[in-house]
Amino acid sequence: MNNFDKFGIKVPGILLPRDKKLDSWSVIACDQYTQDMEYWKKVSDAAGSNPSTLNLILPEVYLGSPDRKERLEKIRSAMSDYVSSNVFDEETEEFIYVERTSAYGRTRKGLVCAIDLDTYEWKPFSKNLIRATEATIVDRIPPRKEIRKNAPLELPHIMLLVNDPEHCLVEKAGDNAKKNSPVYDGDLMLGAGHVSGWAVRSEADMKSVYESLDKLFKDNTAADGSTFMFAVGDGNHSLATAKAVWDEYRDELRAQGKSEEEIACSNVRYALVEIVNIYDQGLTFEPIHRVLFNAYPQKLISYLADKLDGKIIDEDNRGALEVNVKNSVADFGFVYSVDGKLRFTRIATEITDLAVSRLQPELDEFIKKYDGIEIDYIHGAEEVFRLGQKENAVSILLPPIAKDSFFDTISGRGPLPRKSFSMGEADEKRFYLECRRLFG
Repeated sequence: MNNFDKFGIKVPGILLPRDKKLDSWSVIACDQYTQDMEYWKKVSDAAGSNPSTLNLILPEVYLGSPDRKERLEKIRSAMSDYVSSNVFDEETEEFIYVERTSAYGRTRKGLVCAIDLDTYEWKPFSKNLIRATEATIVDRIPPRKEIRKNAPLELPHIMLLVNDPEHCLVEKAGDNAKKNSPVYDGDLMLGAGHVSGWAVRSEADMKSVYESLDKLFKDNTAADGSTFMFAVGDGNHSLATAKAVWDEYRDELRAQGKSEEEIACSNVRYALVEIVNIYDQGLTFEPIHRVLFNAYPQKLISYLADKLDGKIIDEDNRGALEVNVKNSVADFGFVYSVDGKLRFTRIATEITDLAVSRLQPELDEFIKKYDGIEIDYIHGAEEVFRLGQKENAVSILLPPIAKDSFFDTISGRGPLPRKSFSMGEADEKRFYLECRRLFG
């Protein structure tokens, strides 16, 4: 079997449920619906008494729960029970090619593999193979470490993006894998769509994946010799947590007198992820818009136009503002009220980086200049126009995320500001399905 170390990848030992009742086994990523207890009650009802990944995770809606310790103990116990009983099929070393069709009719393709945490770094301006896309909030790591530390199993909701305009990795792996029957196929719970997976394990399939990765390695190597293979699309804090756990565990193994060879082979060194091509047509990148309360709209617009070297243009109506911002690379729309009349203004710029990477630092500086300004982050144009009507508020409509400048912006400017983009709707996030042995 090919050695994928050069690319920061390992062929994982995959555990799949013996009973392929995906509508009870698979549940959505734990960091979704964090304010919606009712949703997670519905998940519990859907899972029922069946084996379910719900019993192996801690939904973040419960992160602050007083019974968190008891919940963690139940998770560890369920993991051990699932491993020792007949819940899983026999472990198999393989990649999994995934096709996920959401309730919105979009089909996203992915390749499940393990990545070497020594090749990943979340700190800004990293030159590692795998890099963060958004700023990492260090305070979010400790509570997640409680869950991963000493866990017998891991389940992936991390999605890595690959810069593959020629569709040579994930899509080609799928073309080969789909010549065989799927290893799982079924509907997801609560109307979240359908998922199918095919094993990638034959010598010919592995050779094809290796050749594709080698091409991408060369294509994404910069003049300074550094290679940017993968960017974290979803699960940034989970991956940062996996690295923190591994760094600690490696030190423990050294203190125990383990050899470097033994340490290097530890399962904890790796994390299970799904690789998705940033150019996949089923992958939607939605900008996350901004709204400022207790703000000074006209002062803000003048300030930003000056800092971003932009031109201020007044639009006649909402439709014109939406169309012109949507059809731009880096124009910003502003919705605000003056003397009871709704105003629509656009700043046209010639920014070539991802627009949000230039906007957010200037917003932060503006907010520092005036007391009482509050900022929030909003999804969808409807909210932009609704909130812009509030007194002393100004909503900012961001342009679409430019996929072709995504990797270049992160490589040149470091991780994007907080709340820069969303990969699809909440129900389109990754559902837990595949498992891998971790500790023990």
